[in-house]
Amino acid sequence: MTDLTSPVAPPTAPTTADKSQFDSSSARKQWQVIARRFLRHRAAVIGVVIFVVLVLFAFLGSAFWQYSYTDLGFTRYENPTANHPFGTDRLGADMVAQIIRGTQFSLQIALVVAFLSTLIGVVLGALAGYKGGWVDTAISRFIDLLLVIPGFIIAAVLVRNSFVATATGGGSSNWLVVALYLGLIGWLSIARVIRGMVLSLREKEFVEAARALGASTSRIIFRHILPNTVDVIIVNATLAVAQAVLLEAALSFIGLGVHSPDTSLGLMISLNKNELNLHPWLFLIPFVFIVLISLSVNFIGDGLRDAFDPRQKRVKA
Repeated sequence: MTDLTSPVAPPTAPTTADKSQFDSSSARKQWQVIARRFLRHRAAVIGVVIFVVLVLFAFLGSAFWQYSYTDLGFTRYENPTANHPFGTDRLGADMVAQIIRGTQFSLQIALVVAFLSTLIGVVLGALAGYKGGWVDTAISRFIDLLLVIPGFIIAAVLVRNSFVATATGGGSSNWLVVALYLGLIGWLSIARVIRGMVLSLREKEFVEAARALGASTSRIIFRHILPNTVDVIIVNATLAVAQAVLLEAALSFIGLGVHSPDTSLGLMISLNKNELNLHPWLFLIPFVFIVLISLSVNFIGDGLRDAFDPRQKRVKA
């Protein structure tokens, strides 16, 4: 039998390991877990480094480079040298300065397209998923109709009509017009994804509670439902940047994208496509920059997808 008269030993103080296991204040926040998963994705980290370098090159490079894109007094078609690392073009302009300017315009277009297409897609997708009925039917059928026609063709027709309508200086356009048109056709995929998620979330208890308390439709969508889809929104917005760069380059290559006096990497490829045999650097250098932008952004998107949803590759926090 146990001796009830013997003194009971006092409980031992919890160790540091026990405190970290049971103390909720030491638990990592969700953003810390996501950041930890993202940093374990090597390709995504490399993509971030490359993309940051490209952004700094595009928006700060002209302040440190010795030549401007307006300087045209150099020898035409000069091979890459220490003085002109990327050579010169047919007008005698320094190609480093031209690449800086083209990268800047391409990134501006991509960011505007990503923002506009994400905004339109999220709003229409959330509205269709939450309201249902004829609203869902109308938006879904409109999306299906646009998906039948390739987005490249729609963009080409819109931009071409803009050139004809605004025939100024031979029908030229600027980068913002191209970005707006690309943004107006780039929201279809994200709208369908958000619609599917909202269809599931609108039946959750927290949405029912908000509806019972008299919350408006806009408040339920933007304050209760969409915050639960932020991971999908971020990933799709990131991938939209890469898609916009490639689509703009394709349009500019066939002469329906950015026109002078504005420029882009796609336009530079188009202007120098006939120089591939004699002066290949004029074609290959802007092509390499387009590939770097697209790959880096795609790597970032893959890392964000794995960070927000570790089931993709069983990434542990």
